Amino acid sequence: MKVNIRSYKTEDTQAILDIINHSILHSTALYDYTVRSYEQQKSILEEKINKKFPVIIAEFKGEVVGFGMYSEFRFREAYQFTVEHSVYLDEKFQGKGIGKLLLARLIELAKKQKLHTMIGVIDSENQDSIEFHEKFGFKTVGIIKESGYKFDRWLNSVFVQLIL
Repeated sequence: MKVNIRSYKTEDTQAILDIINHSILHSTALYDYTVRSYEQQKSILEEKINKKFPVIIAEFKGEVVGFGMYSEFRFREAYQFTVEHSVYLDEKFQGKGIGKLLLARLIELAKKQKLHTMIGVIDSENQDSIEFHEKFGFKTVGIIKESGYKFDRWLNSVFVQLIL
């Protein structure tokens, strides 16, 4: 499977929105309840880019099948070398190695930006994502119990970290 990883373009917004909204409605990958509008998603992406953070696209046969990005972990100056990342795939393309391509590229970009550490926040029920991150050297550094509430149950947030 030949997948192209490239930078985000505005015309990718709808495909990203479709992936995000599916995750909001059907998973605990995002702790949001309400689907996003096109304008909300476009604004989120533009804000990251304006702050010099990457948004990258996985494209297969001209179709956006996933994306990845990172941005500030927290807004205080001392955190300027720490970023929190996200990788999302169209559900039809999960388990095909595309997430690996996206995360590897994000790590490469973070190193080029001379960042020091990358954080991921994963729902504890998503063991596949935790194991996926471990393959890249991420370590579990904390669990915040009952930090989210979605689908009529309490959710635990697992913090994973990679020192770049």
